[in-house]
Amino acid sequence: MPVPFLIIFVPVALAVLGQHLGGAWTFLTPAFVFGLVPLLDLVLGRNKRNPDPERPPSLLLHRLVAHLAAPVLVALVIWAAWTVTHVRLTPLELVGLALSVGICTGGIGITVAHELIHKASKLDRRLGQVLLLNVGYMHFYIEHLIGHHGRVATPEDPASARLGESFYRFYPRTVLGSWLSAWRIEGERLQRLGLPGLHWRNQMLWFVALPLAYGASLTAFGWQAFPFFLVQCLVGFSLLELVNYLEHYGLERQPLENGRFERVTIMHSWSSAQRLTNYFLVNLQRHSDHHVNAAKPYPLLLHIDEAPQLPTGYAGMVMLALVPPLFRRVMDPRVAAVRSGH
Repeated sequence: MPVPFLIIFVPVALAVLGQHLGGAWTFLTPAFVFGLVPLLDLVLGRNKRNPDPERPPSLLLHRLVAHLAAPVLVALVIWAAWTVTHVRLTPLELVGLALSVGICTGGIGITVAHELIHKASKLDRRLGQVLLLNVGYMHFYIEHLIGHHGRVATPEDPASARLGESFYRFYPRTVLGSWLSAWRIEGERLQRLGLPGLHWRNQMLWFVALPLAYGASLTAFGWQAFPFFLVQCLVGFSLLELVNYLEHYGLERQPLENGRFERVTIMHSWSSAQRLTNYFLVNLQRHSDHHVNAAKPYPLLLHIDEAPQLPTGYAGMVMLALVPPLFRRVMDPRVAAVRSGH
């Protein structure tokens, strides 16, 4: 049963509850995700159990959990847009609400979108695009599938952090680099079809226009809804890039004599077995298996002991990444151990 993965909706409920309570309670979601969850990860420990190949879990029910995320998170953004235009909020409450919504649309929404866009089903991919629309990061659909998975752990990949690179240096490089890369990939696709780059079939034109139109439509509630939408988008995709920073930090694929790089293996992604955060991130932390088997549904992803392991879950590592000296003190020796084969 997919019951543990239903926990992805808890931050959404806390965002609504925090707004209802008002004041500092509007920070209930960030306090829960980045305060309580890392502590619970330490208490609840790791889950290294893999699905039984003889009795695999029901993919239909797990798929339903992922599908529910799209209407729930779109409703959250619309509710928040109504709230900022119809409820008198203090500056503190506005910040708390923006952080809470952004954590939900980014931390949960983009994670579930990542799961859906890897699937062959047109419905899955469309729902994934809706979740990316909700956080204004639709180019991720192109860049992640075609760019990142092909270039991961190489200097050509803007989403792979280099050894010694702080998050604050990585962030502008990956945000701008990934966006430009998506334009290049789409331009090359159209060129192969014999079409000009600014043709209406250029997905990037739509991926820029649709979030702007979506945000503008929220001004039906009031003008304040549009800047709020942009701020929660910023929070959401910044959280994504924090996770991207963790997932491949310092790991490298070796160049071959033919100018290409060695194939992707389990050694080119950091994984984590922390039970609770894996429930929140629909097994995203089993990242080594994901990069070797990109289309594998999240309930079937494997924990692999031999893969590089983070010292704790993504929730705790995100906070550590914001303090570069501490992050390097923890991670650089691990990178050295992986590179030396230990």
